Amino acid sequence: MSEIQDDDSDIPMLSGSALDALKEFYADRDAKEKELENLKAKKNTGDILSMDTFTENWNDSQFWYSQETADIFARELLAKCDNKSRIAVISAPSAFVQLKNIIVSSAASTSMTADKIPEIYLLEFDERFSIFPEFVFYDYKFPLKLPPSMKGSIDHIICDPPFLSEDCQTKGN
Repeated sequence: MSEIQDDDSDIPMLSGSALDALKEFYADRDAKEKELENLKAKKNTGDILSMDTFTENWNDSQFWYSQETADIFARELLAKCDNKSRIAVISAPSAFVQLKNIIVSSAASTSMTADKIPEIYLLEFDERFSIFPEFVFYDYKFPLKLPPSMKGSIDHIICDPPFLSEDCQTKGN
């Protein structure tokens, strides 16, 4: 009868540098989650926001616009708006965050008066953005599943369908 030996050589082990990288990844993830929780607790206090809080999720095909691109889209959307305008930002949270930032900073500097501030909505699948009161859950697979108050009432739309599939492109547009 042979003796069974404990042989640790079959147990996978991470190198020290790989373990350090993994620890750094988890620490960064935890810091982002804490930052998101802090944002939730603040409840829209009018602070300037950053997309750095919301990491892109490649599995959901999330790729944020650069700050410069988001700013161009946001300013273009605001150019012809007034307080009666309604803007829907569909699957483009970085453009939405920049819209909010422009409105906050313009209102603070009085370059945008209350009669120019439009109503904005973020139609988004990612529930992390539910911290914003303007969040409306949106799934491109059910593009008409919207609150009745929104149907036929949006003046301006920006849409960035998350996937390059024909199904997503035709339903998202």
